[in-house]
Amino acid sequence: VFIAQSRASGSHRDLEDEELTRIFVMIPKTYTEEDLREKFKMYGDIEYCSIIKNKTTGESKGLGYVRYLKPSQAALAIEECDRSYRAILAEPKNKSSESFEHDYYSNCMRPELRGNALPFCMQPEFCSFEKAETRIQEPVSKRLSVISRLPFIQEQLFALFDLIPGLEYCDVQRDPHTNSGYAVIQYSTAASAIYAKYKLHGFEYPSGNRLTVIFLEDGNDSSE
Repeated sequence: VFIAQSRASGSHRDLEDEELTRIFVMIPKTYTEEDLREKFKMYGDIEYCSIIKNKTTGESKGLGYVRYLKPSQAALAIEECDRSYRAILAEPKNKSSESFEHDYYSNCMRPELRGNALPFCMQPEFCSFEKAETRIQEPVSKRLSVISRLPFIQEQLFALFDLIPGLEYCDVQRDPHTNSGYAVIQYSTAASAIYAKYKLHGFEYPSGNRLTVIFLEDGNDSSE
């Protein structure tokens, strides 16, 4: 979706593309930049590799960046590389690298996240949002209602919400009188539903048409 938006803007490689081509990985401290390039070159054309080092000692911190020429190559690397690399999209360059490293380490080392199949929980953005959201007394559930002034296409809406892991079903309905779009989305966990609402409420799909995403009562105890 982000790639499509950037293409529509008319710029060959604007900000969205820049942010989608750089990945952040955890590596053995013995790795050199050549080792890093060798491990990740199978996924696409690498623009550069860099290893984060201690400014005082010059020793590797066990973290590195790999920059690809295309967003699709970075996405493939994240999807296909060994899980031990804990690969994620890197934060924009305007964010403090020290802050990003600290968030990355703290999130990766939290015991409840080890082996978790929900990759969004590895992202600092999700974890910081999760903490803030707990202060809001809004009832939450695993089920969402999606409303649009334009009708939905089942396959396209499913693909959009399937970007957040844990999607169980997407049921698209249409009002015959207004021709507006309505759908019910359900995830396997409330965490996925919270993140989907956070990312997609107000999202323009298609361009110019903002989605309204709200929680639907699913019969479970929302305090959990």
